[in-house]
Amino acid sequence: MKNTIQTFYKAFNDLDADTMCSFYHEDIVFEDPAFGILKGNKAKAMWHMLCESQKGKNFKVEVSNIKADSNTGSAHWEAFYNFSQTKRKVHNRIDAKFEFKDGLIINHKDDFSLHLWARQAFGIKGLLFGGMGFFKSKLNTQTNRLLEKYMKEKKLSP
Repeated sequence: MKNTIQTFYKAFNDLDADTMCSFYHEDIVFEDPAFGILKGNKAKAMWHMLCESQKGKNFKVEVSNIKADSNTGSAHWEAFYNFSQTKRKVHNRIDAKFEFKDGLIINHKDDFSLHLWARQAFGIKGLLFGGMGFFKSKLNTQTNRLLEKYMKEKKLSP
């Protein structure tokens, strides 16, 4: 399963959402601080949306410390990009945990400091408010609204 994780992040670095999603079980549950919990097609659509939004831009993923057995796995990965809303440079450091079923990823949880991310993405506003619960709630609402709009435009079922 270590190879699955390596290939997943290589595909992300290449902005190849189709390959990334091919490693997801149909009952995938994804979770991170920015989107909250996404299940099934919503989780897959998120990767498509993120990959499309970074094409032709200075996007890079570096992965390290990959560990896996047949049931679970983990990795540390770092994303380098310009946040689309503010054009500010972001270097996000993420720890991922995976659970596998039938040789595919069934649970994927990304954990990172939302406060540090917000400081980079939004500057002083992120520094002041990024660590507060209302910021996370508002961000989850915004990201999910964008995802729903994307899925509607692409005619993807939830």
